[in-house]
Formats: sequence, C-alpha cells, structure tokens
Amino acid sequence: MARNDRQDRNREDSDLVEKLVGINRVAKVVKGGRRFGFAAIVIVGDQRGRVGHGAGKAREVPEAIRKATEQAKRTMIRVPLREGRTLHHDINGRFGAGRVTLRAATAGTGIIAGGPMRAIFEALGVHDVVAKSLGTSNPHNMIKATFDALVNMQSPRAIASKRGKKVAEIFGRSPQGDAADAAASE
Repeated sequence: MARNDRQDRNREDSDLVEKLVGINRVAKVVKGGRRFGFAAIVIVGDQRGRVGHGAGKAREVPEAIRKATEQAKRTMIRVPLREGRTLHHDINGRFGAGRVTLRAATAGTGIIAGGPMRAIFEALGVHDVVAKSLGTSNPHNMIKATFDALVNMQSPRAIASKRGKKVAEIFGRSPQGDAADAAASE
C-alpha cells in the first residue's frame, strides 16, 4: 500500500509545472573576503486549479531552487475556476505594502498581468485574467497578496451551499421567473 502511495505521489509531482520567479544573490563580508548566498522564489502548479509558492535560501543556486520547490509543493492551495479558464469574480488581495486587483475576463483576453502574478496564473491554469499590482513591486509581497486574493476566491456553488440556496438563485435566475418573463414578453 505504501508503494502505491509513493507511485501516486511521484506521478502527481511529475505533472506539476515549476516557474522560477527570481533569484537574489546576497554577500556576507567575512575575514577572508565575501561569502555569497542565494535566495530563490518558485511557483508550482498543476494547471488545473492548484498552485503554491515557496522561497528557499542556500549557498548554491540549485539547492535554493530545490528548497523553494519543496516548500511550494507543501503550500499548494486549490482555487475554483470558471470553465477552467478564468476566475469566478473580481477580488482584491493585500499583503504588507502589496495590493493586487484580480478581474475575471472574457475568453480570448489572455493573461494580462506582470511579473510574479503572470507566473502564478500560468501555473494555476488560468487563461483569461486581468491583474493589476498596486503599491510595492517586491515579488515576495506581490505573490503573497495574490495568494491572499486567491484563497478568498469562492465558487457560486460554495456560496449557494452556505446560504442554503440553489446556484440559479444566487445569480438571480429562477426557473419560475424565466418562464414568467417569457410569457410576459409574448
């Protein structure tokens, strides 16, 4: 049984998309000169509604990327998508000085977003979205603000179940109302 779980996990890891957002080199001055370290930011997603982000630090670039990727896989979240291509509704997110606005878009719009947000949407599997970053351009804060917005994203089905209604009632369409409207227009 443990072997099957391991195979499933390896198969799941193989269809994940990894996007390297940035690498930062830092230097520590010591008696013999400078010691360099690297910090990496990585986005991981399955392009079907799951995405995660991670940051890793190490003396070597590949090790920093590996650490960031492992953290991103651990912090994956599921985001409900409309028709598997865009967001259900417009939403704002914030983290520190970073503020982002995410807007659902019609088919064919594409991903209109900059920097780290574009990597998130590509890994998430969103094809049509308009995003604007306000405030800071720091990639850490932009990513965390975007994830703040995505965590608060709710599908109409979830809202309907919370309210004890049907999805059609949430959108203001009722089966009786449509029939009555059709009869009144004749």
